[in-house]
Amino acid sequence: MSGTAAALFLEVSRPSGPTTGFFFLIFAAVCYAAAEIAVSQARLYRFGIEEALAVCSVAFLCVGVQAAFFSGPDHSVRPNASQFFIPAAGAIFSLWIWRRFGFSYAFLAAMIFAIFLPDYLTSSHQAQHVIVAVFYAIGLICLARVRSRHRFDYLEENYSLVEALLWLGIYLAINLKLSSLDLPGQWLSGTGQSSPLFSRPFYWTTWVLIWCLPPVILARGIRLKDRFVIAVGAIAAILTLVSNKPYLGWQRHTWDPMLLGILLTCLVLFIRRWLTHGPGGIRHGFTAARLSGRDKRWMDAGSAVLGLVSPHSVTPSPQTKSSDFRFGGGSSGGGGAGGDF
Repeated sequence: MSGTAAALFLEVSRPSGPTTGFFFLIFAAVCYAAAEIAVSQARLYRFGIEEALAVCSVAFLCVGVQAAFFSGPDHSVRPNASQFFIPAAGAIFSLWIWRRFGFSYAFLAAMIFAIFLPDYLTSSHQAQHVIVAVFYAIGLICLARVRSRHRFDYLEENYSLVEALLWLGIYLAINLKLSSLDLPGQWLSGTGQSSPLFSRPFYWTTWVLIWCLPPVILARGIRLKDRFVIAVGAIAAILTLVSNKPYLGWQRHTWDPMLLGILLTCLVLFIRRWLTHGPGGIRHGFTAARLSGRDKRWMDAGSAVLGLVSPHSVTPSPQTKSSDFRFGGGSSGGGGAGGDF
């Protein structure tokens, strides 16, 4: 609603670029103030209204900074060092929205803004990957220090999800085969090892790191008994197995996904059997038994999405009936029935 009002106002008044930017900055301040009032005064938390206002405030801030300070004929379309302030402002304000309101997707937005920061600092692709990974690593260290003081309160789940996102961000920044813009072409060709954008020492260092990082993530998640971090560790391990052949330049085969599925199935069955045969079906605080209906709800939702995405593969096609076929020739044991029925 606020975005529609802002668009309508700008369409009617048609101000210049810098004036439009200042209006967007005013709209950002108004949206944030409205979100604060909605939560603190009207007690509208997790109703969707305050979330929309907070998201609009971040969007208006970035657009306003771009239009107010970096628009006009004197500014180039290509990114320069002075435009570093735009994603930086978006990242900082998104972090504040997450800290103030507890919206986890605001932290994800801050991580996305951080991806664009190195583009304004250096043109080296190696340095850009390193800078993004360092940003996420610093955030992970700070979060780990803060999280240790909230192990048993209501902030634990929020910090758990944020830590999982940071681990995943570090892994994706290090894995050059997943963060490349030419990902489909590299994977389908299967030729060549190191990309010309990266030096060989840096390339093979990242290959070693993508093998070392999943065990570290899994160990961290298992030590904290953190489901989100464990899930990210498992995802990172699977992505390492998937991207290993493109890293090494080996030829990819059509049966590779089948072998990966067999490996994962055997691993799941082994872990489940190992947990089940523990004392009372529990080993070190872990169990294979379902303790809540949350997993079932997620599986039901996934099944529904799968049915919507691929209805023809799930629902069998109707069989055509032949008009020439008719029952007949049978025999009956009495009751007046004939052979034709």
